[in-house]
Amino acid sequence: MKPTITLATTGVSDNSDNTDSEEISRLRKRQIRLRRCPSSSKVESIVTEEEKQRRAQPDKPVHKPRDSILSWGSDFDRYEGVINLGGLLLFLGGLRLSLENFNKYGIRVDPYEWLYTFFGHVDIFSEDQEYPTLFIILYINVPLVTALMIEKMTHKKWISWHMCRVFHWINMGTVLLMPVYVINFKYEHIGPAMSSLACAIYAVMFLKLWSYVQVNRWIRLSAANRPLHLAKQARHPSLLNVVPPSATRKTRTFPMRDSFGNELVQYPDNLRLKDIYYFWMAPTLCYELNFPRSGRIRKMFLLRRALEVVVGINITLALGQQWIIPSVVNSLIPFSDMDLARTLERILKLALPNHLIWLTFFYLLFHSFLNTLGEFLGFADRNFYSDWWNAEDLFDFWKLWNLPVHRWAVRHLFKPLLYRGYSKITVSVAVFLVSALLHEYLVSVPLRMFRLYSFMGMLSQVPLMIVSQQAKYIIGKRAGNLVVWMSLILGQPLALMMYYHDFVVANYGSELIASFGTMHPNNTIS
Repeated sequence: MKPTITLATTGVSDNSDNTDSEEISRLRKRQIRLRRCPSSSKVESIVTEEEKQRRAQPDKPVHKPRDSILSWGSDFDRYEGVINLGGLLLFLGGLRLSLENFNKYGIRVDPYEWLYTFFGHVDIFSEDQEYPTLFIILYINVPLVTALMIEKMTHKKWISWHMCRVFHWINMGTVLLMPVYVINFKYEHIGPAMSSLACAIYAVMFLKLWSYVQVNRWIRLSAANRPLHLAKQARHPSLLNVVPPSATRKTRTFPMRDSFGNELVQYPDNLRLKDIYYFWMAPTLCYELNFPRSGRIRKMFLLRRALEVVVGINITLALGQQWIIPSVVNSLIPFSDMDLARTLERILKLALPNHLIWLTFFYLLFHSFLNTLGEFLGFADRNFYSDWWNAEDLFDFWKLWNLPVHRWAVRHLFKPLLYRGYSKITVSVAVFLVSALLHEYLVSVPLRMFRLYSFMGMLSQVPLMIVSQQAKYIIGKRAGNLVVWMSLILGQPLALMMYYHDFVVANYGSELIASFGTMHPNNTIS
């Protein structure tokens, strides 16, 4: 008796030989088709089986489906040799420019000029000598102590929150206006470089006081059992266990401690000089009651970072004096005459040394200096920057390259405005508007001229973000990264030339440019 083959999938049964063979053939074909389902393991086994069959062919084939390694769709990512080539070409190009610079100008590095740049004309034996730099340094204590006293009075309910807010705005306003007053009336005694440093210090103080006031306000709202959506603005675990202002030390039977056994500070115990001065020195712009602390100071690490700061400052000043100043001075005539071809040539010539100095300054500030402060103060959060060099568009770049400012903007501007009901686009534009105002402050006040170049440059980042994102989506991630690098390499030299041209015209008059044009009618200086 013939065996019966039953197909459960079709429900067909037959006892004939021809039918059995046909059904078996159909079943085998069906099994083969089932093996070609979108399963990675089965597909790989099929591909491997096909490769074995091809290798077993008598013509010994060597070809198989694959992309060129430089194609966009290729999975190839080993570009170490290309990176070495780029570094070597950059080194050779920089070496050629350095030799050209030395042959034309000789050695221009002069440490005495550095002292004049930072401190202006200083004559300790002169009876009329003034020291505005010392005044700026000492005045830092005034807004710090003032902010602390306002917070203490608010906690003790001596003044209302409305008066507290008014006093804080007045105090923070004086922080921004004091450098303006000193620089404008004592410019010959302070110098342009020290003016820039003073504006940077006081801008940092403005941002820190903003955070200090806002965080203490969040704590008071949380302690007063305000609605949850207001308390959530703090976004910090330590604020969830705030001790009400009416509580005393005797009620704290189980104080909170960190991993090193230190008792965590609770409001209002944070309203102390020690606390606010630690926040002022700490490498962060965002205030917290209890910062993460390291257990010890690594002496060798601290020494290396401190040496990097000293060496980096000298390298930056030497490169600027030897390389940047001659190029910027010699771009004066083409830029004044609006000679686009020669202006573009000057920008490209200035791009390499300017970018090298920018990279040196980035490492000096965000790695060496901030790590030095963090190690000395036991500040454990050393995440001051991320891999901005891999940014796929300008939006990612601004989130990665300066994390202290980014965290401050997100915590104290972006999220509070979102909670008030504004859209993300409106909030993002507002954040860049504040950033643009601070950038213009850091440039216009030290140079004593108001040109809005830096302001417009920051606002132009918004459309450039859209361009870089479109380049990333349409062409690829590498295209977006190239847009980021192009904006950094070419944008800064152009801004430098524009500010220098207007600075010369404002301080020395257009006659200086005319005299240069008479001496070099063909613009041959280089």
